[in-house]
This record gives sequence, structure tokens and C-alpha cells, in this order.
Amino acid sequence: MAQVMERTLLLLKPDAVQRGLVGDILARLERRGLRIVAIKMLQMDEALAHQHYAEHRGKPFFHQLVRFITSAPLIACVLEGPHAVEVVRQTMGATDPKKAAPGTIRGDLGLDITYNLVHGSDSLETARREIAIFFREEEIIPYKRDIDRWAFGPEEE
Repeated sequence: MAQVMERTLLLLKPDAVQRGLVGDILARLERRGLRIVAIKMLQMDEALAHQHYAEHRGKPFFHQLVRFITSAPLIACVLEGPHAVEVVRQTMGATDPKKAAPGTIRGDLGLDITYNLVHGSDSLETARREIAIFFREEEIIPYKRDIDRWAFGPEEE
């Protein structure tokens, strides 16, 4: 039976870019079988940060979050694959790197809850909203790879 493909947003935050970890982080997710169907580097401004983190507005850490995410360039990606939201969240590890399991991005590479390297959508609904903030539909390029049948299983005929 064919897998249902999902899309999710991944942000490689300024600390990931500044520390030169972009390739390592993306490689971990590609090795899980996920496809990168959109990617861009950008400098997030305050307006975009407020839009992206709207659910955190009014929380004590909101201004620190905005200041950090706008401090340097980041990489925005759309990843696609079966259970993409769950797979990305699991691969990222707990939000607080000190609590993240070894083998996860944050568990292996992070030390601070603010400088936690990555953001991933927490649900399909959030993924749809977040992807639309960073990408126009024509910027997302779906494709098949020869290895997909080995990563996802055979497609239905």
C-alpha cells in the first residue's frame, strides 16, 4: 500500500547556519528518507518573525525569540515524505537540547533552549500555515527519486 505523503516546514535557525551545521542537519533528514522539495536562505525581519511566531505573542520569551531568529540568516525548507511532521519532530529531539535524546539533532549538537538549531512544524495544520508563510506554491517542486521505493515501500499500481 502506498504511503500518504506529508509536507512540513523546517527552519535551520541562525545558530545552525553560523555554526556550519546546515549540511549535517539536512543529511540526517535525507537519510531518514525525506525529500527536500523547497529550500531558500533568508534574513527574517521582525514582521515575518511576528507572523511565524504569532502563537507565542505575549509570552515572556517572545521578544528574545524574535531577536534571535532575526539576528542572522536562516534556511527554510519544505520536506516531504510519509509522516514527515512526526519524522522531523522525532529527528530534531526535545526543544530543550539538555533534555533531547542522543542521536537527535538537538541532543547531539545543541546546548541551549534558545540556540536549539531547528524549528519544525508541530502538526499538519501548522505545517500548511507555516509553509505558506515562507514559500509560494510554485516554489515547491515535488519529484520522485529512484530510492523512494526502498525508503517508502512500493507504490500502488
